[in-house]
Amino acid sequence: MNDPHAHIRSLSTGVGALALTPVPCKAPPEGADGFLKALAAPCRAADIDAADDLYGWLVGSWALDVLHFREDVRAERIKGEVQVGWVLEGRALQDVWIMPARGARTAPPNPAKDMYGTTLRVWDAALRAWRITWINPLNGHREEQIGRREGSGIVQLGTRADGTATRWRFTEITPDSFHWIGDARDAGGTAWRLEGEFLAKRTGT
Repeated sequence: MNDPHAHIRSLSTGVGALALTPVPCKAPPEGADGFLKALAAPCRAADIDAADDLYGWLVGSWALDVLHFREDVRAERIKGEVQVGWVLEGRALQDVWIMPARGARTAPPNPAKDMYGTTLRVWDAALRAWRITWINPLNGHREEQIGRREGSGIVQLGTRADGTATRWRFTEITPDSFHWIGDARDAGGTAWRLEGEFLAKRTGT
């Protein structure tokens, strides 16, 4: 029976399971307006089993080191941030993925190296997987993917309108860190090429 009062942060089951520390439920911030109260949820919905909860461990705040964004940017030392929470009565998770981080943003933005976008991850019980929609309004970048467990990580696969395949992965997941890798493969091609890479460290729950 699913316990709706805690995020069961587990990416696999049985021997060798990667069990992560539960994140306690929390209500929307005090003083939140009607929209935020209607959108935010304290935890996962009771009708989503703990075994299907691939993303509950993400809830909270994360700092990003940007390693690659269209090209190797390690020398630029770009910092980003991610904010994640349950929404829509706990049947979806939403994030805000920001680069550069809010404290380092300048105007006007550089569309080539700037994002202030959001991901919606919705559980599809019929598909037994998560449907993912990402959009960055700054440059119109949009992705549709399906997310599933793969070993001790998560893989999201999709196809762009031009036939380009996409593969976004959460790897090396711990309670306080993860490695995110985004690849693409041209239609008819065989080799994946790196488009984005981030190292994340938790800064809050």
